[in-house]
Formats: sequence, C-alpha cells, structure tokens
Amino acid sequence: MSATTNDIARKLNISNATVSRALNDRPGVSNELRQKVINVANELGFAPNMAARSLVTARTQTIGFVIRSFDQPFSSDPFYFPMLTAIELELVLHDYHVMLDTSGSDNVSHLRMVKQNRVDGLILAGPNLNLQFVTSICNSGLPTVLIDNKLKHTKANTILTDDKGGALDATQHLLQHGHRAVAHIGGPLEWVSSRQRYAGYCEAMQGVGLNQQMQSIHTEATTIATGEAATMALLTGPNPPTAIFAANDAMAVGAMRAVSTQGLSLPNDLALVGFDNIDLADHITPSLTTIRIFKEQIGQLAARRIIDLIADTTSAPVETIVSTELVIRRSCGCS
Repeated sequence: MSATTNDIARKLNISNATVSRALNDRPGVSNELRQKVINVANELGFAPNMAARSLVTARTQTIGFVIRSFDQPFSSDPFYFPMLTAIELELVLHDYHVMLDTSGSDNVSHLRMVKQNRVDGLILAGPNLNLQFVTSICNSGLPTVLIDNKLKHTKANTILTDDKGGALDATQHLLQHGHRAVAHIGGPLEWVSSRQRYAGYCEAMQGVGLNQQMQSIHTEATTIATGEAATMALLTGPNPPTAIFAANDAMAVGAMRAVSTQGLSLPNDLALVGFDNIDLADHITPSLTTIRIFKEQIGQLAARRIIDLIADTTSAPVETIVSTELVIRRSCGCS
C-alpha cells in the first residue's frame, strides 16, 4: 500500500496542508522544505491520489475524447485510434488521463463527463459530430480542441490536415500518368475535409484545362460501402473514368470491390489513389497509392494544445494545419 500525505506530514512533523502545497507546486513553502517533502515522498513510495489532488487543484487531471464512429467499433477504427493513442501518450507526460466517449449522444447536457464535472477539457474528433453539439461545447468555456472538424462562424482551437494540398497531389499524380478522365468520390460537402479534398481535386483538374471532364460523387459517409456504390455508378455511367481519386482509403477499398465486380482490374483498367494511408493500404492487392496523414502528430498536437488551454483559458483560438505526403504504391500504375 502506498504512502499518503499524512505519512509524509508525520515523518517531517509538518501539517498535511504544507505537504500538499509542496507536492502541488503551490506558494508558501520554501525551496528547502519542498525538496525535503519530495525526498520523503519518494522514500516512502508516495503515489498521488488523483481524486484528492483534484480537490486541491480544482482539476480532475482528465481529458475527454469524444468521437462518433460510423459502423464499426472504435478500437478497430484505422484513422482515429492512432490519434487517441498519441493523445494518451502525450497527456501521461503531463499527469493527465483520457476518458473516451463513443456513446453517440449529441446533447451537451447528456454528456456525462461534462455533466458530472469529470474532465478539465475536451478533444472532439471527426467531421460527423452534430454541429449544434460542437458549437455548444466550444461556447461553453470548457477548454476544447477540434480534430478533423471546423466551425464556419465560431472560432475554435482546431487541428486539421492539409486536405486540399493532399488532394491536389493525389489528383496531379493521376494526371501525370496521362489520365484525363479522372473522377472523385468523397463524403458530404458539409464536412470541412470533404470540401477541401474536393477543392484540391478541382484545382488540379482545372489547372490542366479539364473542367469539362470533371466527375464527382459525394456520399453521406466515407465507408467501404459508399465507395463501392459511388464507383459502381461511375463505371456503369455514360462516361466511365480511367482513374479515381477517393477521399479516403475506406472508399478506395470499396472502389476496388466495384472494379472487381465489373470484371476489371487495377491499375490496368482503372488507376486509383486514396487518402489517409491506413495500415491496410500496404497489404491489399494491388497495394494502394494514397496520401499519408500524420495521425500521431495530430494527436500529439491536440494533447499539447488542450494542456495549454487549461493553463491559460484566455488564449486566442489557434488553427493548426498538418502537412500530408503522397505514398506511391501500385494501384495508380506505378510499379
């Protein structure tokens, strides 16, 4: 059983309050006494009681991570789970922990971790969170960071990917292979990531005078199923493309299914580029050319930003954009 602050107080013949001030970096304790308290705490194997510490600091030492998964368990999500892992690793360095919420509630008053004052801040991840919910959280005064989401009229602390730049690189790569009938499949244009990736596709096509050859289908979600359906519609349409830029790797996998169903092959009959660089991209056949998102870096930045906000709640909102990288494999026609 680990020692308590009472044990340290008795050993040094000082008050419990003095021990608490010394251990929690509070004023009113000399440097000499603070060091003595720390030495005795280490000697006795003292482990801070986080519940008790929250009473002293008025903090819970906990950050909430809120996400709304589509049709799969969060633990199998190839996109946001690495971010959560990076967030947790960074927060531990600051003596913080993560509380996960995937319940699906879009009502702030129903979010238990907020209602019960169990978190010092929130990280909201994903474009499919209810807009009113996100706005209410950002205006509540609770330190909040958004990942892969952005409000149109409310300034908020946001960590985004360079979606437009990545989409531009992806589409230009297909154009460099000689394709002119390049189509795009993506998610709802209400999502900032979908808008930006579509914008990058448009800029690449328009940059080489292919305005009339542009084709795009935007679906209600970016899943394997929606990618398959969108690709099937393109391939069976009047002007089937020779290449497709998919807004994420899940949709690209769906596109591969549609290509197979039509009796076609990649990259001989259709070139394909995805976005996200999930682990599966390197293990499917053919391997998927895609845009790498630095998910761990995004998680680390979000964790550091939320810690800064807790320390200074008056700091101005900051938008951070993380760069991307084209990962060339075989689905585009590169050997």
